[in-house]
Amino acid sequence: MKTEDISPAIGTAVHVEKDALRDDEIARRCLELLEERGVLVFPRIGLNDAEQLAFTDKLGARVNFTSRVPGGNKSAQDVYTITLDPKINTEPEYVLGTYFWHMDGLTSPIIPPKASVLSARTVAPKGGQTEFASSYAAYEALPEEDKKDLEGLRVIHSVTAAVRAVTTPDALDPVRRNMSHEHPLVWKRQSGRKTMLIGYTADSVVGMSQAEGRALLARLLEWTAQPAFTYRHHWQVGDLVIWDNTGALHRVVPYSVDSGRRMHRTSVAGAEAVI
Repeated sequence: MKTEDISPAIGTAVHVEKDALRDDEIARRCLELLEERGVLVFPRIGLNDAEQLAFTDKLGARVNFTSRVPGGNKSAQDVYTITLDPKINTEPEYVLGTYFWHMDGLTSPIIPPKASVLSARTVAPKGGQTEFASSYAAYEALPEEDKKDLEGLRVIHSVTAAVRAVTTPDALDPVRRNMSHEHPLVWKRQSGRKTMLIGYTADSVVGMSQAEGRALLARLLEWTAQPAFTYRHHWQVGDLVIWDNTGALHRVVPYSVDSGRRMHRTSVAGAEAVI
């Protein structure tokens, strides 16, 4: 297993034979590196669904928070297909919402997933790159006074906020329309490292007016998305990318509906934290 950092704040390329991903020691090293670097890229490793699920299980218990939306794969349980192909996805709003910075699973009544695992099956000829922003590095670079102001704040994350830029609440499924969950703004890991749970799913700050809370969330998002903390991944077929879901925001560069872009995602449950 050989590694090379992609950028100073986020992202490491991992070069390893795919058979080695069955090894417990390799999985342990990947988890350590994941918290340190936020994003791991396995160039053109070419895992199929069974192999991706097996590696996901090596990283921890799997979780499926999108089983009730189009894109579920009956032949490979807990694999979610991300695509705008209308034959597969009849509710594109949720994929269009990924054009904006977010973390996975924050609107579901679960502990946020520890990691997301994404593989490229078909790439778009134009667009479709995935951008990542380190909320670890962004938090650590904040002035100490700002860090003190954020301690103890809690944020409501909602589905309507997640797709606000692409559709209206009335266009959503009635059940998912009302989905929301409250999380601490500052998320402290067992290691002591701190991050921020922010992004387009963040709707309001508990105890603040809507204007004050959304202004704070917007400022934090702008701060986190600055070039010093970001990395853009240009996909090739067979690439596998894993990111620390509570330590890195992500978004996709827009691509056309007929591009054929198809990604398969699995998720690792339960980001350990001391809140």
